[in-house]
Order: sequence, then structure tokens, then C-alpha cells
Amino acid sequence: MEGDGVKGLVCQKTMDGNASNGNAVEKTVPSCCLKAISCLPEEDAKCHSTVVSGWFSQPPHPPSGKRGKAVYFNNPMWPGEAHSLKVETVLFKEKSDYQEVLVFESATYGKVLVLDGILQLTEKDEFAYQEMIAHLPLCSTPSPKNVLVVGGGDGGVLREISRHSSVEVIDICEIDKMVIDVSKKFFPELAVGFEDPRVQLHVGDAVEFLRKSPEGTYDAIIVDSSDPVGPAQALVEKPFFETLARALKPGGVLCNMAESMWLHTHLIEDMISVCRQTFKNVQYAWSSVPTYPSGVIGFILCSTDGPAVDFKNPINPIEKLDGAMTYKREMKFYNSDMHRAAFALPTFLRREVASLLSSS
Repeated sequence: MEGDGVKGLVCQKTMDGNASNGNAVEKTVPSCCLKAISCLPEEDAKCHSTVVSGWFSQPPHPPSGKRGKAVYFNNPMWPGEAHSLKVETVLFKEKSDYQEVLVFESATYGKVLVLDGILQLTEKDEFAYQEMIAHLPLCSTPSPKNVLVVGGGDGGVLREISRHSSVEVIDICEIDKMVIDVSKKFFPELAVGFEDPRVQLHVGDAVEFLRKSPEGTYDAIIVDSSDPVGPAQALVEKPFFETLARALKPGGVLCNMAESMWLHTHLIEDMISVCRQTFKNVQYAWSSVPTYPSGVIGFILCSTDGPAVDFKNPINPIEKLDGAMTYKREMKFYNSDMHRAAFALPTFLRREVASLLSSS
């Protein structure tokens, strides 16, 4: 974390001293904020190590005459629970310069992409995430022209942005080229996004890319990042959000992946608090994605000073964009009703974050 004296995305338990000696001195990191690890590392040699960390794996070919043993693994990002997907065939497993990349064919969700043990997407439900993270911001601003995607190397967000004919330039900054190559090989329905001539690919660090970007370049920025652990921690701290705000035009919009309300309310509170220090308007939305932890994922939407943005009511409805609903692939999840509904928060979450969110 860059030292500017401002709290970044730190677990509330640590800040309160509940995970320390009682004097708010950091001794340990709460389990909910640790990097995903398996609780049975000795089993790694017997199963798919990048799948079992936080999920479930079964050796595809048990020893002759022996029944395959199901091994459950606990991921501290969501302690005490695991979502099981049966592995039929491992299609790809290799370590890049940044992470372990694995693709497997599952029994019920089609092909699955896993990075460093964390499930990123499945063929069956990827559209619920890709469509929402792209269209929530783009349908909240009139005629977006310049859009940046941070991360998103699978190409799914690009596929969705390409539905907007007003967009002239789609920059994407992905640090891991292997993710792009793997997606093009195993997930062509997502990687089709790279085929759009408006896409300009930049392989490298997003923080450095943004620092070099001229001020006020983008109408919208979509951050399709990993969970805020390890290197991705920097992508949810105040200096990064300030860099994002600088790159946005007046009234520009940001959409950032923002965890699950069922598991990480304290992280959501911290993210909203940090964004409120930088952006004029901050809202929280959520969507259902069955294979993500707890089955839901959240999004923080922010806008800079300038023309007012009403995130809750799409000013640029997808249904009125010529051919958008069927471009490349028919839309399956997002529509204007889902857009408005995404901002309806359950009572328990509203109670926690209401004072932090913008009134608009």
C-alpha cells in the first residue's frame, strides 16, 4: 500500500484490533482477507492443485481398482464453505509470469477458467457477470466514445462493450498475455471481443498505463480485476482510484468489481469509503452469478465531477441501440429492468452502507 496516511482496503477486523493483541496492532491478517490457500496442501500432488484451492477437485482417473476420493478445500476468502464442480478433463495447466492458469471441462458448467486457484468464469454463467459489469456503466452515460478495460483478458467485457456503436476506441490493459492466449483457444465466445477493430490491446501493468494516460481520456473505465489479495490489492486502494478518476472525463463513469455482500461486507464498506474520497457519485449494485462464492457479485459505480450521472436509471438503454441485443451473440442476462433492479439493496446491506452511498 502506498503511504499517504489514508486507509486503503484493509479488513475492519484488523483495523479494530480484533485480529491483534487488542491494541489495534496488526499481528495477523483475518482469514477472510488471506490469499486463497488449500487446507490440505499435502493432497496437491493427487489432484488439480489450482482447482482445489477454495473449490473442489476429484482426480479424473482414480488409481486402478480404487474409488476416487473427493477432497474438499477451504479458501479463507470465504471460510467454512466450498463450491463443488466436478472436473471431467483438464485442458490446460501452466504457470505464467504472474499466476497459475488452468482450464478444465466440468460436468455441468462447460469449460472453466481458474487463475491461482480462484474460479474466474464458466461457459454456462459467464454472461451474467460480463453483461452487467459492462452495461451498468455504459448505459448510464450518453454516447460513450472512449472506454478502458483494466484486466478482462478473457475478452468477455470487450464483447459486451462492442455492442455500443457510439464507442470509437476500446483500450484494454491486461498484465498477463497467457490469459488472453488461453481465452482465444478455449473460450472463443468470449475472446471474440478482441476481434473488434476498435480494440487496442496493451499488455502490461494497469497502474503504469494509467499514469501515462492523458488526463480526461475516457468516458468510461471498467475494472475487471481479481479479488483484492496479493498484487491485486493495489487496485482497490485510494491511489489507484485517484489515478482512475484523473483518466476520466468530467462526468465519466467507473465500474469496479466489488465482492459479495454475503461474505465481505466490511470490504465493500472500505471500497465505498475510499471511492467517496475521490468521486462525486458512488453507488453499489449486484448480480447473480451461480459459480461465484455465495452466488452473487457486486459492483461499485462512480462518476467524476461534471454532468450528473443517474446510475439507477439507464439514460442510454441497450434496447434502443440498433442491433445491440444480438450483436456477436444474443444477450442473455442484462436489460433495463435488470439494470434498475441491480441497485435495490437488501435491508442488511443497506443498513451497513447507506450512509456511505451517494443520495442520487
